[in-house]
Amino acid sequence: METGLVTLDWIVLAAYFLGLGAIAVWVIRQKNETTEDYFLAGKDVGWFVIGASIFASNIGSEHVVGLAGTGAESGMPMAHYELHAWIVLLLGWLFLPFYMRSGAFTMPEFLEKRFDSKSRWFLSIFSIIGYVLTKVSVTIYAGGIVVSALLGLSFLTGAIITVVVTGAYTIFGGMRAVLYTEALQTVVLIIGSLIITYMGLEAIGGWGELRATVGPEHFNMWKPSSDPDFPWTGLVFGGAVVGIWYWCTDQYIVQRTLSAHGIEIGRRGAIFGAYLKILPIFIFLIPGIIAYGLKEKGIIDYEKSDQVFPTMVQYLLPAGLKGLVAGGLMAALMSSLASVFNSSSTLFTVDIFKKMYPDSTEKHLVKIGKYATAVVVVLGMLWIPVMQKIGGGVLYQYLQSVQSYIAPPITTVFLLGIFWKRVNAQGAIATLFFGLFMATLRIIAELIYMDSGTGSLVEGSSGLLATYASINFAHMAVFMFLACVVVCSVVSLMTKAPDYDKIQGLAFGTLTAEQKAENKGSYSKWDLVASGLLVAVVISVLCYFTG
Repeated sequence: METGLVTLDWIVLAAYFLGLGAIAVWVIRQKNETTEDYFLAGKDVGWFVIGASIFASNIGSEHVVGLAGTGAESGMPMAHYELHAWIVLLLGWLFLPFYMRSGAFTMPEFLEKRFDSKSRWFLSIFSIIGYVLTKVSVTIYAGGIVVSALLGLSFLTGAIITVVVTGAYTIFGGMRAVLYTEALQTVVLIIGSLIITYMGLEAIGGWGELRATVGPEHFNMWKPSSDPDFPWTGLVFGGAVVGIWYWCTDQYIVQRTLSAHGIEIGRRGAIFGAYLKILPIFIFLIPGIIAYGLKEKGIIDYEKSDQVFPTMVQYLLPAGLKGLVAGGLMAALMSSLASVFNSSSTLFTVDIFKKMYPDSTEKHLVKIGKYATAVVVVLGMLWIPVMQKIGGGVLYQYLQSVQSYIAPPITTVFLLGIFWKRVNAQGAIATLFFGLFMATLRIIAELIYMDSGTGSLVEGSSGLLATYASINFAHMAVFMFLACVVVCSVVSLMTKAPDYDKIQGLAFGTLTAEQKAENKGSYSKWDLVASGLLVAVVISVLCYFTG
């Protein structure tokens, strides 16, 4: 859809890219001689940059377009996922101290230190394949759509330009380039999206008029547990399982906090990121509801849900502001893409190449990291024609459900591994393979028994496998998590206990008095106050949006 950019918009957009380029050039000129420099930005990043990067990594252009479209179609239920801000607090308060104490660069490396090398290899390979087939592919597809709409280019040209530009500064600048460009991108994205929300409310006549126009159902987050699409039980409990995997154990997010000098800074970055995490409700989801209200009033019109955000830009914003919002959408795309490029490179270099060639020098590992990033960039570009054939809407929904299937075993292993020192390597690897089997069986059952068009069972389907295929994906996450907890516990108790001396400091029950004292000294009362206030905000939002 054309957004009608004029000269002033192009000037604003050019200014954004000049700013981005200046930051990228400055960062690239910094030293990147060691793996710590290249993959963890020298471990000297401040809390503001860490928090902004956590937010920017999470918000891709497909997230912007998809969340606004969901707001227009279904209202507030998806806000449950955005209120996972409390889970980002878990990263800072619960998980990060164990990660930093281990000295690990990656999440698979932490699993090796806590369990054994089998768990590390499993998570490394699983994560890299998942990144290329999911995060890279979806982001490039959505990016091609957004860029072609904004700049009037073909889908293929828009996608290639975005991948090449983002890949260039990620390859040469490493994690530092990703972090500092994301700090700028976060500011641009938030300002641009807030303007959309404000202008939309002005156009419809204010908050009260919006609620009166769209009706209470659009503002209700709490659908019945029997709802086929958004059951509250699945969104709350299944969403928590997926949220802990994504926010607390996925390299894509955790790598940002590991770039801090110490636990205190990393935790404050997570707290700041948690506050930013609430914003998508107000800058993406509610604008979608506003668009629905404006359509009801006959002020704007759109055909499909993925046109909601571009339509808001086209109808509501004056010259100059369109350019700013266009920059925000580009920022959302590029930040997500840069993050997944860097995370994939880190996993390959540290968890696979360094394990195979342990005598490699630091300079050689940095060079391999750059090559690995370039390979992921090329794989992403090769995936573009496939993405064009598959289509965005179906794939986006499919990937949302797939996350619910891959999260439970990983969440189980990390949670139990930290909370219960008795969990051993045998329990961990058994859980990971059991979870993979359950996820594979579910996906196969869906392909056989579910109608992709209607989302319901194919007529005449029956039997245990058909029932398994028909369980709501969010509920499925809960059932799989409980099954994985049982497998992990039983296998661990039936096999030899781990050597507690070897895992000292990596699980509760193995912490020394010194480590406990160090942890208590790593936060102030203001960190506690800020975290408590965030939890209060989350509860308030949950209570307010009840229809």
